[in-house]
Amino acid sequence: MNAPETAVRTLTRGEQKQAYENNKLFKRLARQVGQAIADYNMIEAGDKVMVCVSGGKDSYALLDILLRLRERAPIDFDIIAVNLDQKQPGFPAHVLPEYLTARGVPFHVENQDTYSIVKRLVPEGKTTCSLCSRLRRGILYRVAGELGATKIALGHHRDDILQTVLLNMFYGGKLKGMPPKLQSDDGKHIVIRPLAYVKENDLEKYAQLREFPIIPCNLCGSQPNLKRAEMKTLLQEWDKRFPGRVDNMFSALADVVPSHLMDHRLFPFAGLRATGVADPHGDIAFDDEPCATPDSGTVPIVPFDAL
Repeated sequence: MNAPETAVRTLTRGEQKQAYENNKLFKRLARQVGQAIADYNMIEAGDKVMVCVSGGKDSYALLDILLRLRERAPIDFDIIAVNLDQKQPGFPAHVLPEYLTARGVPFHVENQDTYSIVKRLVPEGKTTCSLCSRLRRGILYRVAGELGATKIALGHHRDDILQTVLLNMFYGGKLKGMPPKLQSDDGKHIVIRPLAYVKENDLEKYAQLREFPIIPCNLCGSQPNLKRAEMKTLLQEWDKRFPGRVDNMFSALADVVPSHLMDHRLFPFAGLRATGVADPHGDIAFDDEPCATPDSGTVPIVPFDAL
């Protein structure tokens, strides 16, 4: 007897469209992560990349995309996932080990009761983010050294970077962001953010698509009146009301003109002298206003010597 034929179900039009959108989403994320890695030389041949996995959508996506990119990368590098179990009440300690084991990813779980420290030292009603971040950062640096990791990969995305810029401007009085690559505080490690070009909205869709076993953070994410949450809402409103504004803000972070800011440590204003040579980045840069509306028209530029 012939073996029974296996029935092959034809995808509906809706399923075909969804499959197409899912594939397009992954390609976009892979392209953006790959571009960020290339632009900032984040990962090099022989690296051992320690991917910090918290159980949130961002770190899951980071690990997943790096694993998939490594399959076709032109260089060899290792990946080890690290989770810091901060002993938060109700934390499901089994979730990440089970997930990582199923994926065949080498991992290390570091058990440190930073939760009790934070709750003891931070007054009720005050935000815990600053102290929690410092404690977590120090522990991860130590673990990276113990594991022989050459890079520490964090899951911060484009929205995190923009929120940080606004936080520093509004509350810190600094024009400072969250760099895609930096040297650690102790000078011993290189920290990378491969999701720097990725929008949070795409990560949310990707997490749903990949069905990551999300673990909510009830230490920091549940705090009311967080300034970062305010920045997130502000950016979302701008993006909705003024399409393209947030994209331009992000582009501006990689197109800085120190001569048109005010930090005399970055540009030698004190020694600036007239050279008699026209400067394309001089005051003429403001004659064509970038904020002009499409129907406002443009004013022809007239040379000073013609006046």
